[in-house]
Amino acid sequence: MIKGLAITPPILGRISIGKMVEKNGKRVPEKDDQFTITSQIQNKEGWVKHPLDEQLRAKASNQKLRSIPVRMIFNDPELNLRAEYTLFDRQTGRPVCIGNGETCQRLTNQGIEHHPCPSPDLCSLAQGGLCKPYGRLYVNLDESDELGTFVFRTTGFNSIRTLAARLSYYHAASNGLLSCLPLQLTLRGKSTTQSYRTPVYYVDLTLREGIHLQEAIQTAKEIDQKSKLSGFNQAALDQMARQGYGNAQFELNAEEGLDLVEEFHAEESSKAEQQPIDSNAKSIPKLNQDDGFVQDMQKGLHGSVRAVN
Repeated sequence: MIKGLAITPPILGRISIGKMVEKNGKRVPEKDDQFTITSQIQNKEGWVKHPLDEQLRAKASNQKLRSIPVRMIFNDPELNLRAEYTLFDRQTGRPVCIGNGETCQRLTNQGIEHHPCPSPDLCSLAQGGLCKPYGRLYVNLDESDELGTFVFRTTGFNSIRTLAARLSYYHAASNGLLSCLPLQLTLRGKSTTQSYRTPVYYVDLTLREGIHLQEAIQTAKEIDQKSKLSGFNQAALDQMARQGYGNAQFELNAEEGLDLVEEFHAEESSKAEQQPIDSNAKSIPKLNQDDGFVQDMQKGLHGSVRAVN
């Protein structure tokens, strides 16, 4: 294998919240209160929707895609969710520094150097929001290609923290059978002071509706046994993925970096323009699509709350 080329899971499409739109001659991100599943092809309107988007949307309430059934292709949580602090060159999209909060790899004129990573808040190179947490969750959506994935990319702490916790918990609870569990991505919202009380959306990972944990674990055991009898080697698959990720110093490339710079740093600029001049001023919530999401969330909470015996 060519050294220096990171071997990552084959990507068939993307899962996103919102989309890029053109306003006043600039491409800016527009948030949404639902998922969108796209292919890897772009046109003037943006990323072309994947056929699975329409199929799943047809089954969803109000045609709003707020949950997606998924399967992990690896048992090791860290192979499904890749996350690190990342600083990109905003002109070229090349990764300049990647760290995990303890150590980092930094691209310099002398080559790649290793340094302590104090996290973006305490790093002089990261001042001004240049360095962000960057997470990629690889999931399988279609049984016709069991090793093909759709990737959800995020720079949000809420999504990364929640996904990391869920993956590690389900991995532990199922005795390592994460790839055999029936899971779903679920869109959640919460309001914070920083968001001026408007909903902030993040992604959670749960069991599919109507399935309890004990039932899911029992099913996972049966799937695992059946796979082993057929000769399928999940441990070898995980090990090969681990080697593929480690085949390069930087897992990310300039093309991915440019997409990220356009999408997530443009979002920063958009937020800065909308922020009130008086930091003490209270914002008045507007009636928009967020209200529909909040109402749906309230209905869902009322319907799902029950006493724990």
